[in-house]
Amino acid sequence: MIPELSGALRRNLITIPKAIDQASGVRINGKLIKSLLFSTDVAIIRNTNADAIIAVYPFSPQPIITEALQAAAHVPLFVGVGGGTTHGLRVVNLALHAEFQGVMGVVVNAPISNSILKRVAKTIDIPIVVTVVSPNENIKERLANGANILNVSAARNTPLVVKRIRDEFPDVPIFATGGPTEETIEETIKAGANAITYTPPASKDIFKGLMSRYREQLSEQK
Repeated sequence: MIPELSGALRRNLITIPKAIDQASGVRINGKLIKSLLFSTDVAIIRNTNADAIIAVYPFSPQPIITEALQAAAHVPLFVGVGGGTTHGLRVVNLALHAEFQGVMGVVVNAPISNSILKRVAKTIDIPIVVTVVSPNENIKERLANGANILNVSAARNTPLVVKRIRDEFPDVPIFATGGPTEETIEETIKAGANAITYTPPASKDIFKGLMSRYREQLSEQK
């Protein structure tokens, strides 16, 4: 049994589901990563026991956002650099800037062209995580053009897509969304995912529960 310690002010962490411990993990520059928290909320990022952070957001990537996330994170950061709405040479430049800012890896969106992916791979010296959203994507071409890690995010089809990739490419590192329960996480790991991305509850929901406890405590004191 592993001894466990925590301070009085750090007990209210965003705790990663226990099922993720079953994953093999991906070792990057000596750091073993089994769990990735999917968030851009700096307060949540600062208060989690995840092995790493994966920060992708629905706006054009901006270095100042990466800087803020990197400052808040106490674990390695993987940050989105475009590939969909943001495309072309801008993706290459953002990836290089993110490397200079100290992130562990960059994440590119599923629509990125293989030609831009190849340019990114020739430009930076940190892992490129390519998002996979469909079983119809040509994984062989992605790997040939510089993808180092595949990030499978295919909703309910995620275990199916992970298994298809694992059957054809037994050694490729795979991140994958684990779904909402311990059972769906276990299913994704059994399909072949090396690490699981976990979406935490929103800050407002966490705070709602905290305020309810405060009210109960005050009621008991009266």
